[in-house]
Amino acid sequence: MTETAAHRNEPGGAAAVHQDVKDYYGKILSQTSDLKSNACVPSAKPIPTYIREALAEVHPDVTARYYGCGLVVPECLEGCRLLDLGCGSGRDCYMLGQLVGENGHITGIDMTENQLEVARKFIDYHMQKFGFKKPNVNFVQGYIEALREAGLEEKSYDIIISNCVLNLSPDKASVLREAYHVLKDGGELYFSDIYSNARISEYLRANKVLWGECLSGALWWEDLMRLATEVGFSMPRLVTASIVSVDNEELQRLLGDYKFVSATYRLFKLPKNSEKKRCLVMYDGNITGSEEKLEFDAQYTFKVNEVMEVDGDVASILKNSRFSEEFTFHSQASTACCAKPKVMPVNPFELVEQLGSSDVLSSTGGCCGPQESCCM
Repeated sequence: MTETAAHRNEPGGAAAVHQDVKDYYGKILSQTSDLKSNACVPSAKPIPTYIREALAEVHPDVTARYYGCGLVVPECLEGCRLLDLGCGSGRDCYMLGQLVGENGHITGIDMTENQLEVARKFIDYHMQKFGFKKPNVNFVQGYIEALREAGLEEKSYDIIISNCVLNLSPDKASVLREAYHVLKDGGELYFSDIYSNARISEYLRANKVLWGECLSGALWWEDLMRLATEVGFSMPRLVTASIVSVDNEELQRLLGDYKFVSATYRLFKLPKNSEKKRCLVMYDGNITGSEEKLEFDAQYTFKVNEVMEVDGDVASILKNSRFSEEFTFHSQASTACCAKPKVMPVNPFELVEQLGSSDVLSSTGGCCGPQESCCM
């Protein structure tokens, strides 16, 4: 292990990584085009009209400082309390602020003051543009590994989102653990991030540019499965994945045979000892943006008024989360006349390969209609 790598993994190493990331995103990068790879640039994918319209309302100065790697828009948002980990300049917060409505709320947390200055500068601008009487967005400076130390209360959020941020943390387990604590029972962590096909070497992890470019800090996808369940989350559900190409000769030479994907997962905080029993469900079609079908993840697409068989894990998620009011549940008396889920891999690299494309279209979902609230 090099001296630099050792320094980044000793007790004070986390602070060194945090400072490196602050410098990279606060001083070295001034706009998206300054990135040296496409790891933190979203793929060109179809975006629903209502989301495009919400993004168009975000101030261009905020959008110019956006470094996300995916479109993180879970379904059924009206009235929900959301937390955005590593919110940066606040683009996703302002976009989602429109979707949760005036009765919902978005909190963005970031450790980089330069980014938060941009986010806070435009709070009044966006509230006036949205026609809201009072702000439904606020920004907190702090570390995603220490949410409670930053003043965020336990069991206070319905949904946590994160967009290409977990890879920048030196302590992924603490990020997941803190997210679990501040989520309400039945809450969800819905996030997009960069994953590798193997554990990254300490030598590459010590490279500040590769780390800042969202590459050398990427989790091996199998480690996400392990860490999530150790913390207490349900088994991660793979939503979408796309290949990340490193179109920079110098960086590619350093990375060698490592490969990367941008993948979106959803993790749920379910009640302890919740029943996991296979059953039949029928989607009611009441979620805005998903009136005909709900693309829940890569395996399950629920068509309105169609009975589908779900395994015990998904049954528990649907019954114990904000989706419980969106489905009719039936006992498994018969499976003769019901739809079956697709057989899909849990490996995001295999998912991309199986679908025969470098892109897997994302399921961005939507929010409840104006007369309903998914989060009470």
